[in-house]
Amino acid sequence: MSQESDEVREVIAGELRLMDPSVRGSRSLARQLLDPDFTEVGASGRRWTYDEMLAAIPEMDGAAESGPRYEPSKFTGVLLAPGLVHLTYETTLDGNRAGRSSLWRKQSADGTWQMYYHQATPIPPDSV
Repeated sequence: MSQESDEVREVIAGELRLMDPSVRGSRSLARQLLDPDFTEVGASGRRWTYDEMLAAIPEMDGAAESGPRYEPSKFTGVLLAPGLVHLTYETTLDGNRAGRSSLWRKQSADGTWQMYYHQATPIPPDSV
């Protein structure tokens, strides 16, 4: 398997961990997956910083073990440069669909992947 495929697979695994309620409910686990320079533009259009996301993630959708969970699909990843992967995919949560795009960068100190940027765009209900 190529290095690109290995790196993309590692990033998809990180993305899936960020959707896991046990990670979403724990600031310390989420912190391991978010780059200190993290920024997000959510499906609502709100811009989130690293600190804002860590403060809010335990109360966000998908964080409760007994609540609705993200259903991801259609993952596509591209190695843009050494240590930088762009991922696109879709999610469904409680009947609402979103197109998602994220950039992950590999930390030189320990080789872990962290999400640097994320954007979610609502998909209208009548879209295929």
